[in-house]
Amino acid sequence: MHEHCKNVYINIIKKIKEEKMTEILFLNEQEMIKAGVLDSARCVDVLDEMFQLLGKGDYVMGGPRHNEHGIKISFPEKSEFPNMPLDGPDRRFMAMVAYLGGRFNVSGEKWYGSNIINPQRGLPRSVLMTVLNDPDTCEPIAIMSANLVSAVRTGAVPGVGVRYLARKGAEVCAIIGAGPVNKACFQAIFAEAKNLKEIIVYDLFPEKAAAFIEWSKKELGIGGIVAESTEEAVRHGDIISVAASAVKPVNMKDEWIKKGSLIVTTGGANIEESYMFSAKIVYDNPLMWEAYMQDAKEIPSDEKPHPRKQTFDLIEAGKLPKFSDALSLGKITIGTENGRENDDERILLQTSGIPTEDVAWSYECYLKAKELGIGTKLQLWPEKPHWV
Repeated sequence: MHEHCKNVYINIIKKIKEEKMTEILFLNEQEMIKAGVLDSARCVDVLDEMFQLLGKGDYVMGGPRHNEHGIKISFPEKSEFPNMPLDGPDRRFMAMVAYLGGRFNVSGEKWYGSNIINPQRGLPRSVLMTVLNDPDTCEPIAIMSANLVSAVRTGAVPGVGVRYLARKGAEVCAIIGAGPVNKACFQAIFAEAKNLKEIIVYDLFPEKAAAFIEWSKKELGIGGIVAESTEEAVRHGDIISVAASAVKPVNMKDEWIKKGSLIVTTGGANIEESYMFSAKIVYDNPLMWEAYMQDAKEIPSDEKPHPRKQTFDLIEAGKLPKFSDALSLGKITIGTENGRENDDERILLQTSGIPTEDVAWSYECYLKAKELGIGTKLQLWPEKPHWV
């Protein structure tokens, strides 16, 4: 070996040995807030980048097709083991894994559990964490609280949808479902829809709709009215955000839906078939939806149907294009497929959580935390790995 090269090599090895081994940054929820996790407008920009990477194919998700939503632990209805958790409403654990390329170049996982009785214990219904890893060495680089990551990234997707698919002169946003998910959605929608003047809110519980409007006035400076029905809200909406509970499905008739409107479904909705056949339908990740449809086929007939069953049934019947031929938000963001083509076009954006969203927004918060010098530094190996 040339003497100069040998010295360079020795210095590199020496530097590696002197450095701390596998430093992990831990961020609790308050530190995540300081790192900007609640910055909805910034999250829209970051997820726009993410969708562009999806459109180019610079990502990998779990499963044999590299497009699985995640892997779920479901519990049995009965068990002979006394400590075994039992099935119940919203009772599960889920791992959502992905690699995201581009400037992110990071692998990660959102891991969460959900139990509907948690609020009675003073806990959120779901408890979420994100782990980020170096894609080359596989070392963990960050562990962070992810309840707010998940909420804000869920809301940011409609914001990206509005950026590419809404009519520029949209003035009224209809809110169907006045819970925290639609608050996150509307924050992002408001950041992108520059001409909004009013909201109209419908919820099964009118007091929740009224509270949503008061929150919007206080936080965003835009007020509105409480609708008495889904129909009233939908008829007024230039942008319609659906994030309602699955307790009572949202049903919409074609005649209620304006020309030039954009509907974004974060939760399930049943829309009259004539609308489904005449509107432009866009999916956040059509390849992931293929896996969803396969899962839906395996749901026993006596169980609650999948919230997207209407779409699946229409595709199965050959009345809508297969997911492999469907429009993708990612490809629209990079210009290889057309988004809105005129002001009369009615567009439906169907969304569901994508692991790359969690990885992208978690990584952005991680970078900000490093810049601000916040968080707790942990070491996986204080000296060196025992078994190397």
